[in-house]
Amino acid sequence: MGHFGLPRNAKWTSFPKRMNKADFTETTQADDRSILLTGSLSLSCLGDVPGRLEALDGRVARIDLSQVEHIDTVGAWIVRRTADRLDAQVVGAGEDAGRLLDVIGRVDEPAEKPQPPQNPVFRILEQVGFAVAATGHTLVGLVGFLGAVLVSAFALIRHPSRFRINAVVQRFEVVGVSALAIIGLMSFLIGIVIAQQGSVQLEQFGMEVLTINLVGRLTFRELGVLMTAIMVAGRSGSAFAAQLGTMKLNEEVDAMRTIGVSPMEALVLPRVMAVVIMMPLLGFYSALVGIFGGMLLCWVSLGIPPVTFIQRLREVVPLTDLYVGLVKAPVFGAIIGMAGCYQGMLVEGDAEQVGQRTTSAVVQGIFLVIVLDAFFAVFFTYVGWI
Repeated sequence: MGHFGLPRNAKWTSFPKRMNKADFTETTQADDRSILLTGSLSLSCLGDVPGRLEALDGRVARIDLSQVEHIDTVGAWIVRRTADRLDAQVVGAGEDAGRLLDVIGRVDEPAEKPQPPQNPVFRILEQVGFAVAATGHTLVGLVGFLGAVLVSAFALIRHPSRFRINAVVQRFEVVGVSALAIIGLMSFLIGIVIAQQGSVQLEQFGMEVLTINLVGRLTFRELGVLMTAIMVAGRSGSAFAAQLGTMKLNEEVDAMRTIGVSPMEALVLPRVMAVVIMMPLLGFYSALVGIFGGMLLCWVSLGIPPVTFIQRLREVVPLTDLYVGLVKAPVFGAIIGMAGCYQGMLVEGDAEQVGQRTTSAVVQGIFLVIVLDAFFAVFFTYVGWI
């Protein structure tokens, strides 16, 4: 053992070097006024330096930190505040001091002044402009997506072995069979409503029998396929967007591309084909159920027997009304399927976009269906199918 009871091989540990108290000197040469800071600009060594710096006034050309031994956040804040107040340039700062001064400078930057309230008229016009631009961008994207679908369809025609029949059949069940109950109930109730409202108005003129004309022509020509399209857009279009969006988030689509499988052929085309094929069948089924609902109300409320209803229906409903519904149905199905798949393939970033894209798919699908229905109404009137 050595002196003081320490082991002989023990080493003395030196204490940290004591920091000198902060101080500064002010020098003036001609119009060049500068301040030289010395010592340690840390909280424990500042002393009366902050008060003395605060008492300075006038303009200072530079604040020199080359003789500063140590600086902490408080010292850097005092230097930065003094430099800003005296319009001085800080020089001689080491690497650590410079980094601290930069951080303090960013924190002390004044917040942006709040913008004055915008004129409500200009704000509305701006929002309308953004909405129009977004709509145009979406329509361009849908047209491009349609081109990609057609290219994939032609590729499958040239290589039929790549066609995934099982995926299409599975979508038949999801889009068609599982939707029969809700579409049937909706169409039945709509047929009852049309017959009831029409009979109330026609009763004023003693023309209750024309309720059959109203129910038959309106259901076969318009409401059957239109209400079916709206239901499919809300049910299947949203499902397509959510499924593909989730696969995009899980990087399953990227994995398919990596192994050489086309997502358009494996994911998009089966869904679009299923909706295109099932929409005419669902539209015809919806029209029949709507006719049944109208016939039931006419029998119960107006006393028109079912046999008379059917005979009158055959006389007043031309076959072209059925053709109109069957022509519009696959077009509506293609629009719904592509809108859902397009929005699903746009998902990226986080799970919140899945909900946003799903909502956009439903809204766009229904909007485009109604727009196309108006176009078809004008077109078939022009060609004489009225």
